[in-house]
Amino acid sequence: QVQLVESGGGLVQAGGSLRLSCAASGRTVSTYAMGWFRQAPGKVREFVAAISWSGRSTYYADSVKGRFTISRDNAKNTVYLQMNSLKPEDTAVYYCAADRNRDTVVALPLPLQIWEYDYWGQGTQVTVSS
Repeated sequence: QVQLVESGGGLVQAGGSLRLSCAASGRTVSTYAMGWFRQAPGKVREFVAAISWSGRSTYYADSVKGRFTISRDNAKNTVYLQMNSLKPEDTAVYYCAADRNRDTVVALPLPLQIWEYDYWGQGTQVTVSS
């Protein structure tokens, strides 16, 4: 089993930055595709970004493209989401997830849908004030 724990959320002013971390335990996720999702109050959970096991391929939602960067450190079994130029509409609980079916054999296309992911963290709150 894989356990994912997000950290790094908090309160930030519009235009500021935060870096979220997602630490995996239980087994290595170095061969899995990883993703970030978010859920705002009263809204459905939505895709934010995904990264292949190697880190060579990434994909972003249009709403965060150019502002957010997903990365990973497989030696640390950790995935990151660097969020710059934050907007109030970025306020949400952010979740990381792991897809064990996108691995070293079949890495692409990157998983963009909730149902494609097998493991989820508990989430970390990000609040952006105007």
